[in-house]
Amino acid sequence: MNTEVSISSVFECSLERAFKTPLLCDVSKVHTGYGIMPKVTHCTEDEGWGKPGSSKKVHVVKSLTQKGGFASVDRILERAENQYWLFQVDQFQSWILGFDRFTGKWTVTELAPNRVRVDYQFTLHSTVPWLYPLNWLFARLFWQNYMRHVLENIRNLAYRKEPYMYA
Repeated sequence: MNTEVSISSVFECSLERAFKTPLLCDVSKVHTGYGIMPKVTHCTEDEGWGKPGSSKKVHVVKSLTQKGGFASVDRILERAENQYWLFQVDQFQSWILGFDRFTGKWTVTELAPNRVRVDYQFTLHSTVPWLYPLNWLFARLFWQNYMRHVLENIRNLAYRKEPYMYA
């Protein structure tokens, strides 16, 4: 079963900044910890990150749900410059309610100079039928709020013109 959640917001910055910041900035400043989600510390094996087909290993602090260290793999599936990113998170090192992967889409639409609509969508893919009701609740009650937390971190980085770590 796939459970989709999405949020939208308007960023007051350039189209390029709204597009590049979420995936090309330091991910430890984006995923700063929230509830059961541990803080990301760093990434490895990230050569070429930002190009379609690239991947990186994500590392996190120890938490109630994670042993710490290598936690998952991020992949860039598609990149349409100043339009959208399609990405995937998989190879979870801890059990996450029967989910085998998450796919995300970050879409930007310029409304006016320095005014950009951001549509942030995630699809959580589950492989355990008896967990589907719990998966749906997790997506609606926790994951959507986590996405709002991440979006605000991205907004702050975009407004501060945080340097990109990747090209």
